[in-house]
Amino acid sequence: MKIIVESGATKSEWRLYDADGEQRGQFLHQGTNVSSMPMETVRKAITGGLAIAAASSWLETRIDAFYLYTAGVVTDAIREEIVTLVKTMIDVDLVDVEDDLVGAARAVCGSESGVVAIMGTGSNTCWYDGVNVHREVYSGGFILGDDGGAATLGRMFISDYIKNLVPAAVAEDFASKFDASYASIVENVYRGGTPAGYLGSFAPFIVSHYDDPYVKELVDRNFRNFIERSLLKYDGVGSGVKVGVVGGFGYACREIFSRIAAEYGICISCFLRAPIDGLAHK
Repeated sequence: MKIIVESGATKSEWRLYDADGEQRGQFLHQGTNVSSMPMETVRKAITGGLAIAAASSWLETRIDAFYLYTAGVVTDAIREEIVTLVKTMIDVDLVDVEDDLVGAARAVCGSESGVVAIMGTGSNTCWYDGVNVHREVYSGGFILGDDGGAATLGRMFISDYIKNLVPAAVAEDFASKFDASYASIVENVYRGGTPAGYLGSFAPFIVSHYDDPYVKELVDRNFRNFIERSLLKYDGVGSGVKVGVVGGFGYACREIFSRIAAEYGICISCFLRAPIDGLAHK
């Protein structure tokens, strides 16, 4: 039996596979960020997930391998601490703990080399040599970067909205669906707990108006910025090196992004909603 866990800070997705690679179960559980959370919190999250698996009929045999892809694995010391922690909980032959960027790379590239593009609420990129990831362009987060992500698209739109630059029909529809008062926007962006998530939550609405020329230009510009400021910085992108895209926003906009990427000669190898969708056989 093999367990694969993909975890962000707020939630984790667990999937269990038998020796033939067939999925036997899946569930959502508490998330982890192993660099910012107390180790006791991480331990409880992993223990709780294992308890859910053990309480079901899925876990009928010994666990041979446990893979954890989680935010915050920034040093070897953190990795080894988590490996040791897991081995004290279960009798297992292999424990592999990697950060979420490695998970994305393995999901879209397997053991081959290529460029990885993460396009979710935020965005990130790396070069993967088939074993290790190499950062050549830093994301910068939703304030300094995250071009191509949902939060940046939301920031671009909201910035125009509060300055009355959004076409009237789109602005009126937006105001009918969200609390669009200036006070609410400022409160959520500058005092809210998850400003990137707040801004990113508007992306589905924005893309739903893609037939409007203003929105089309906004969405396309967000993707062009990502391509020009991040993807094209990697040698070979645009001249044969494949790019794998992972993330809910990229997946939802795959037709738009593929068309724009093709204008730059970029070959997209695949789109995945989430890394775990491609990790079962990697």
